[in-house]
Order: sequence, then structure tokens, then C-alpha cells
Amino acid sequence: MTVKRRNHGRNKKNCGHVRFVRCSNCGRCVPKDKAVKRFLVRNMVETAAIRDIQEASAIEDYRLPKLYIKMQYCISCAIHAHIVRVRSTQGRRIRENPQKLRRQQQQAQKSN
Repeated sequence: MTVKRRNHGRNKKNCGHVRFVRCSNCGRCVPKDKAVKRFLVRNMVETAAIRDIQEASAIEDYRLPKLYIKMQYCISCAIHAHIVRVRSTQGRRIRENPQKLRRQQQQAQKSN
């Protein structure tokens, strides 16, 4: 039987059964190991009020804390929202994570 992916789209290996999580977008039940997980990083305070809070604070250079929200998507929502891209058969064999930090460092070096 032909296999599309080496891990069958899951991260289960020898677990047997994995509990379900709900998709953050559509509410579909997805196995926890199959769900696409991303952290959404947002400021606790909206942008309009940040300047007012910084001016009123007694501590100089105070950094407002951020909210780290774990979003879990089903595959169809992740593809639709461009969180994950469809890859070719050769591209699916590449198991390394795409490097985001290298791009930012290269852009910083070019601007200097």
C-alpha cells in the first residue's frame, strides 16, 4: 500500500490512543498529536493604551508582559489559513523545520 507520509501525519508512534483536542478555528475534534500547534503572541494591552501606560508608570523602561496563547488547528484550517503549506512529494521528505531566525539575522546584517 502506498504511503503519503512516513509518520502517517501523526506523532504517535507507540502510544496507541491519543486524546482529542478541539480546533481553535472550527471546533473539530483532532488527535492531539496530529493537530498543528502554534503560539499566538499578543500584547496584554491594546496599542492605543500602551503609550499612556508607559508615561504613567513609575519604572522607566518597563516592558509590558505579553499573552502567549496556544492555538491548535485541524489540518484543513491550518492549510486554509496558510499556517502550513502543501508540499510536493520531494518536499515532504524534508523533515527539518524552516529556519525563521536566520532570515531575520540576515536582514539585520544587510541593513548595518
